[in-house]
Amino acid sequence: MENERRIDRTTSMGMDEHRLSDILHASQIKATDIYETPPQIIWIDNSTIATLGNFSASTGKAKSKKTFNVSALVAASLAGKQVLNYRAHLPEGKQRILYVDTEQSRFHCRSVLERILRLAGLPTTTDPENLDFFCLRDLMLDINNAGESVEVINRMMEWSSRYDLHIHCVLHLNKGDNNVRGHIGTEMSNKAETVLVISKSNENPGISEVHALHIREKEFKPFAFTINETGLPVIAEVHSFGEPPKPKARTGFTELSIEQHREALSAAFGEKPIRGFDNLLQSLMVSYEAIGFKRGRSVMIKLMQYLIDNLKLIIKRDKLFYYDMTPTEAMLFDEE
Repeated sequence: MENERRIDRTTSMGMDEHRLSDILHASQIKATDIYETPPQIIWIDNSTIATLGNFSASTGKAKSKKTFNVSALVAASLAGKQVLNYRAHLPEGKQRILYVDTEQSRFHCRSVLERILRLAGLPTTTDPENLDFFCLRDLMLDINNAGESVEVINRMMEWSSRYDLHIHCVLHLNKGDNNVRGHIGTEMSNKAETVLVISKSNENPGISEVHALHIREKEFKPFAFTINETGLPVIAEVHSFGEPPKPKARTGFTELSIEQHREALSAAFGEKPIRGFDNLLQSLMVSYEAIGFKRGRSVMIKLMQYLIDNLKLIIKRDKLFYYDMTPTEAMLFDEE
């Protein structure tokens, strides 16, 4: 019944019935259909982490050496050889690589490009024909915007499928936990074929460990790397992986610091009030998840009342809710 209602609504919105029939026919999967296995292009040991027509991601906290890790992955793809524990082979006609950095300056991007070329065994004074490197700031407006996040992920799914390519993204982990940051991180984790986590070793902060947060193929054995005297990542040969840390007890909202509350509220409100209880609740659920505090509706309602009645950080006037920001925050918004 629900599918019928969706079709009725789609038809009533103006889509031609023949056009809808064509879409459904093209989308239908049948038992008699035969599909080729997607071309595998990147492996760790004997585990496939990337195929054409899909996308994957690397994630980690600040200073975990995410960029060094992705440099090795790109170098392996560029040279068609093993770099760290990555093996890569790009098929004929699919050997051009596009690297887009959305955070660093042009100076630092140039350093990353040089590192990739050195890892690939290529000259650093000549631009390779099959690597294009771009420095583009602010690819997304808001990583916590559900609509924008879904649109970005859907675009990547469309591009990777339509053009038969692979897209690898680099995302951040929340400071307070091991969840990928923002709505974009949640959508990415749900749809990517592989999500790699790069983290500092608990015993030696100069060593970074790589393991799978999510992988469709069989899981690979974690490996570790360090940075040598020439500034390149190399396998940490003598490294033992300790027991994974025990999960911490869930923190109640009364245990969050004022700074954590203000970080979440600044993200939820921006510089504008929020109209209506449900809109406020949804915004708080998203912004508090971004700082590592993900809870259900009932807990978030109690948190909202706590922010209004106890901490006095939210003020209600008629149907509008206002965030009582600090003078410093107010000054920053005025400057913007």
